[in-house]
Amino acid sequence: MARSFNLFVPVLLTFTCLFCLLCFYFVISSSSQASSNGFLQCLSDSRIPVLTQNSCSFKRQLEAYIRNPKFMANTNVKPLYIVMPTNTSHVQGTVRCGRQCNMSIRVRSGGHDYEGLSYRSVHAKDFVVLDLSQLHKVSVDSHTSTAWVESGATLGELYYKVWKASDVLGFPAGLCPTVGVGGHFSGGGFGMLMRKYGLAIDNVIDVELVDAKGRLLNKTSMGSDVFWAIRGGGGESFGIVLKWQVKLVPVPRTVTVFNVSVSTRQGAVDVVTKWQQVAPTLRDDLFIRVLVQNQRADFQSLFLGTCDVLLPVMSDHFPELKFNRSDCKEMTWIQSVPYIYLGNNSTVEDLLNRTSSAFAHNNGFKAKSDFVRQAIPRDVWASIFTKLAQPEAHYGLMILDPYGGKISAVPESATPFPHRAGVLYNIQYINYWNMASGNGTVQTKWIRDMYTFMAPYVSSNPREAYFNYRDLDLGDSFEVWGPKYFKRNYPRLVMAKGMIDYDDYFHNEQSIPSPKHGYLMQRPEALSSSF
Repeated sequence: MARSFNLFVPVLLTFTCLFCLLCFYFVISSSSQASSNGFLQCLSDSRIPVLTQNSCSFKRQLEAYIRNPKFMANTNVKPLYIVMPTNTSHVQGTVRCGRQCNMSIRVRSGGHDYEGLSYRSVHAKDFVVLDLSQLHKVSVDSHTSTAWVESGATLGELYYKVWKASDVLGFPAGLCPTVGVGGHFSGGGFGMLMRKYGLAIDNVIDVELVDAKGRLLNKTSMGSDVFWAIRGGGGESFGIVLKWQVKLVPVPRTVTVFNVSVSTRQGAVDVVTKWQQVAPTLRDDLFIRVLVQNQRADFQSLFLGTCDVLLPVMSDHFPELKFNRSDCKEMTWIQSVPYIYLGNNSTVEDLLNRTSSAFAHNNGFKAKSDFVRQAIPRDVWASIFTKLAQPEAHYGLMILDPYGGKISAVPESATPFPHRAGVLYNIQYINYWNMASGNGTVQTKWIRDMYTFMAPYVSSNPREAYFNYRDLDLGDSFEVWGPKYFKRNYPRLVMAKGMIDYDDYFHNEQSIPSPKHGYLMQRPEALSSSF
């Protein structure tokens, strides 16, 4: 992990770092009177660790949590500083200094924001990154089946600590172990347990949040509307959530996983077409997702039980997959997490690795999302496989996650995440490219063309999108992208924003706007229907 520099850190004895520190202090002197308007001096007075662009560790720390490598070469506008808090008072002090000095803040937990908005600005404006990576404690209480987890922790660290405390408890969130808890929970958070236990946010029971005034609030003191908003309304809109208290869920000591690959020659088009009708209606302890790529469909599954129980279920409901005992792999739940995402040779300890894979380091990507409410016809799937065979889609991928079960049983208005009853599955489109061979123009055009092609076959009015697969193609106007992410929950989110941050201090290109921007003034009927 990259080292942070406190403004009062002793001068190192090596010439190189002595030079860096001299530059560091020089920036404090000049910037406090210019672009930072006293921001660094304010941090210095509060002894808050910070890196400047001339600090030895600035570039390393900035890039350590850039998960989409295309932004390493082009971050548009880079942060002036990276603040590295190690406790709650550092975060509170940073917010107060930022307000006092008119310095904008971007908040980063794991750096997986698909558009990089947690560490870059599309528009030219001075800002700082508040990097939460050193706030990653996880405290598990197995007696109450609850845990407190700091926003800078990764999902892998959360899962690992839960397993250390109990081998019959788990938590329903995403598969990628390096995803930061803060951003993942803020947008919803789904994974292989969602049909049984819902989203991550469906299992959040309390939080600690620093608001735009620097106050530390919890579920009670922030009020029910703000507590509702932060559980799925997107990060960096309502404040900075430092900790989440979550309800842990029971998992059996033995689970079963499988990965069955079907090529187009083996009938992948027919099997995927059938999967659409089967996967959302299966028993809720069985989750089967599909990865469609390179003229094949990989059916990846987690079943909360043994192979003996699973075999007749598959035979009765999904015989088209030709699933048999040799496909079963029994293991513990904690073993299933790295196995499904990282592969056969992974270990539970791999969940603690905060770095991305070599593939991720070398490949930029563009992603988009859709929700499907009516099964897509077979002939359309045949066309989709043809498009995935195009040269510009060599690394093109579609991930299909089935809904139904608990996630669909929760009312749309219960949380800001509205994609519930009636959704068959979610689609995530991703196309990668090697950074050494180009800037991804061709691959990005392919994924946009695919998105256009899919329009008649996915949700409409609005065409729904998942906030955690953030997509700036949806537009700069909050009146356009807001209903796509949040549907009829959007006006209530704007109202909640006004309750806690009316001046819109916490903002980025796709944050919830304050009512002062006029959205609700133009839609008075939305208020009466939301409250």
